[in-house]
Amino acid sequence: MLTRLTYRINLGLERYFPEQRLFLKSDSETRFIRLRPATQAVAIAGGTVVLGWTILATAIILMESISAGSGRDQAMRQQVLYEQRLNALSQDRDARADEAAGAQERFNLALAQVAEMQNRLLASEDRRRELETGIDVIQNTLRRTIKERDEARAQAEAAGVMVVAENGVKKTDAGRAKDAMATVDILADALSATAQERDLMQGAAAKSAERVEAVLAEKKALQTRNNEIFAKLEEAVSVSMEPLDKMFRAAGMSPDELLSQVRRGYSGQGGPLTPLTLSTKGSVSNPDEQRANAILQGLDRMNLYRLAAFKAPFAMPVKGNFRWTSGFGTRNDPKGMGRRMHEGTDMAGAYGLPILSTADGVVTHAGWSSGYGRLVKIRHEFGIETRYAHLSAIRVKVGDRVSRGEQIGDMGNSGRSTGTHLHYEIRIGGRAVNPMTFIKAANHVF
Repeated sequence: MLTRLTYRINLGLERYFPEQRLFLKSDSETRFIRLRPATQAVAIAGGTVVLGWTILATAIILMESISAGSGRDQAMRQQVLYEQRLNALSQDRDARADEAAGAQERFNLALAQVAEMQNRLLASEDRRRELETGIDVIQNTLRRTIKERDEARAQAEAAGVMVVAENGVKKTDAGRAKDAMATVDILADALSATAQERDLMQGAAAKSAERVEAVLAEKKALQTRNNEIFAKLEEAVSVSMEPLDKMFRAAGMSPDELLSQVRRGYSGQGGPLTPLTLSTKGSVSNPDEQRANAILQGLDRMNLYRLAAFKAPFAMPVKGNFRWTSGFGTRNDPKGMGRRMHEGTDMAGAYGLPILSTADGVVTHAGWSSGYGRLVKIRHEFGIETRYAHLSAIRVKVGDRVSRGEQIGDMGNSGRSTGTHLHYEIRIGGRAVNPMTFIKAANHVF
């Protein structure tokens, strides 16, 4: 059955692949190999499959090479755009720093003006009280003079009655007229003196009223000026504090909790500002005092913000020419070990480039660590830790207190690394977070 089927297949293929014979001749004999149509068809089909697979594989390899080339070009373009964006952010950060410095200078000038205006306001208040006292004295003198005039009139009338009672009816009309004229003269002199004194008092009272009006006008002008100064100070405090608040919120940190921790741990010189108190009688503070205290509280909050900013890693660990080579998150392992979590960010630069502490803190590790190579760990406030790996040299030891911007090592290629770079990590409560969150947040202020 199988032989018959083979025969039919060979017979059907005979028209396309006629039977061939391959002769092999030696010195003693001649042999041949018969290539039947089915054998030829199988050989040609196999060759076609091999040729097709070769063409397909070559096309796939070429397409992958072209795609890889375009991917590298696109990555380079993105790298250039990213560096341009970083330069623009750096320029914007410098501009914001200049604005903050200008706002601080304007605030200091305005604060000096407030102090001067407060002194003038207190002096005008003293003058107003003196004028009120003078007016009270003048009014009391005028009342006393009027009372004395009325008493003199009563005494004159009583004297006339007594004269009539003593002389009786025997006194002549001429005598009575003479006495009346004398009495009138006395009363006229007394009234004239009283009128003159009254006119003097009224003139003094008018001058005092004019002076009081002038003082009140001056006080109103001072109040208007104070309102303008307070408005400028409030604006300056708001403008200076808003970038700091944005910076902490962008880093995922609660500003109120941070300030509470700084306030609890802050002691020594440069503490919170004392509230302003102008009243010496223990009375309720006026609106100006309340506004001044609000401004001082804002300054205290801004001061605490700046203290917190130096205690958190908002600075760059590398100063100089470098480029970002790998970010935070899942990536292809550079050693070919599949997809792995990258818990920091990599910055490639020159061998020996200084590595700086990004915040004030205490060194908790300074030595070799598997995978990290030469590693420095620094503990900061608020449960934050920073790590600086693959160093070529370490310039601190465990227990050292370092300041923001202080050199702690040199860039290198130690440990599990493919080239010279810094591996920079930030951990909060032991959990790794994206360092770019802090670096980008600092662009609001620094």
